Amino acid sequence: MRPAQRRALQAASAVTVLAVLGWLLWLGPVLAVRTVQVDGLGTLSADRVREAAQVPDGEPLLRVDVAAVERRVGKLPQIRSVQAARGWPDRIVITVSERIPVAVVGERGRRSLVDADGVLFDTVTGEPPRGVVPLEVAEPGTDDPATRAGIAAIRALPRDLRDDVTRVAVPAPESIELTMTDGTVVRWGSAEESATKGRVVVALLDRIGDGQLEPAGLIDVSAPDAVVLR
Repeated sequence: MRPAQRRALQAASAVTVLAVLGWLLWLGPVLAVRTVQVDGLGTLSADRVREAAQVPDGEPLLRVDVAAVERRVGKLPQIRSVQAARGWPDRIVITVSERIPVAVVGERGRRSLVDADGVLFDTVTGEPPRGVVPLEVAEPGTDDPATRAGIAAIRALPRDLRDDVTRVAVPAPESIELTMTDGTVVRWGSAEESATKGRVVVALLDRIGDGQLEPAGLIDVSAPDAVVLR
């Protein structure tokens, strides 16, 4: 066989191999979706995420639009972020991060959970999850200053102390007020210096609990360097 013929044959063989590989990857059943794996779940079910993802079983992996999968799953209100990727040879891996409730707004029977960004993302008919604080604001939402102020105060408290808060009322962003289970009112003021105010409240309640301070019906930490107890 002449060198030219040999090169032509090799080129034709290479083209054939590439065509077969292309068919296997793009249309063939070998590298196709057999499983949709969902990681990072908390409260959502994997089936709910798979339903939203709409990945056809048997679809060649290369033909799966992972960006479209992310968009579809990201529309679930409970999802904060999502990433989809091909898991060779036969799976799509969806990794989600769910929204974590911080507060609950609305009336009993039709209340909504709120995350740290002020997003209302789920409804709850019974008791909210542990550590989720009732928040009273006129217009709850991400763009509402009162919502953001109330959440800042809630997040400044340790999780175990949040269980002792029966409500956080925010008629205005500068007028945050917490009510404890024993009836004690904590006048928080604005969201400024919330981290400091949180530490002060914890220290004062600990001292009251230990008997070092007399119980107070009102704890005013609106100016954390000049606390008032009444």
